[in-house]
Amino acid sequence: MNNFQKNKLIDLSFKILGMLFTFLGILILAILIYNIVKVGYTRINWTFLTSLPSRKPENAGIYTAIIGTLDLMLLTVLFAIPVGVGAGIYLEEYAKKSRLSSLLEINISNLAGVPSIIYGLLGLGIFVRFFNFGGSILSGSLTLSLLILPIIIVATREAIKAVPHSLKEASFALGASKWQTIKDVVLPSSFGGILTGIILSLSRAIGETAPLIVVGAMAYVPFVPQSIFDTFSVLPMQIFNWTTRPQQGFAIAASGAIIVLLLITFIMNGIAVYFRNRWQKKLQ
Repeated sequence: MNNFQKNKLIDLSFKILGMLFTFLGILILAILIYNIVKVGYTRINWTFLTSLPSRKPENAGIYTAIIGTLDLMLLTVLFAIPVGVGAGIYLEEYAKKSRLSSLLEINISNLAGVPSIIYGLLGLGIFVRFFNFGGSILSGSLTLSLLILPIIIVATREAIKAVPHSLKEASFALGASKWQTIKDVVLPSSFGGILTGIILSLSRAIGETAPLIVVGAMAYVPFVPQSIFDTFSVLPMQIFNWTTRPQQGFAIAASGAIIVLLLITFIMNGIAVYFRNRWQKKLQ
């Protein structure tokens, strides 16, 4: 067997292994989702979605958790996306290459892998105690913004790096300024990659529980928050609370809440993917 045949056999082996591992991952995920849906679909009704939490499993609902989750994600988007995208643009297009910028880039990349509980402790020290926001929606959203900022910054930089340098040179040759080139050439060309990073970061944020527990999110909130300074609950917290209860009814309710959380995540991702694909078609 010559080298060409050996390499071809190795490529085929890796291809088969990749397909097997992919199928195995999808199979495990499908089994988990099936078990959750099988248990929790009986609780999915209008009453469950619009009822307040209760100490009785048959009366417990997720209305306040849904409102808290949506409010939290909206504020997180408003805080994290402008700062993250702006920082990525600055580091890639304006910052001079130096030891300081290299150190900053390394630390940002490392922050993307820091356990979320650390961000919770940071949020507790800064937003809850120093700024005295308490265990409010504002504290939770700012903490989650810190959590996803490194992901957005790294994704923005990588998307900008992927833009062909020839496009920038053509823009400069036509007399465009640095900002005009970024606004009219770089950002439209890199929008798909940036939006992908935002999708991944929000998908992580919506399922976080540990940092919200630290900053003071409540497991039982029998009222709808009226402002960003009110206490709140979110679906992951509600699910965590119900899974610790001994009653079987709360386990069924937790399965129903997991289904709703998955649906919200899929809808958010679907909307973002739709706009990304639509934008890419405009550029073609």
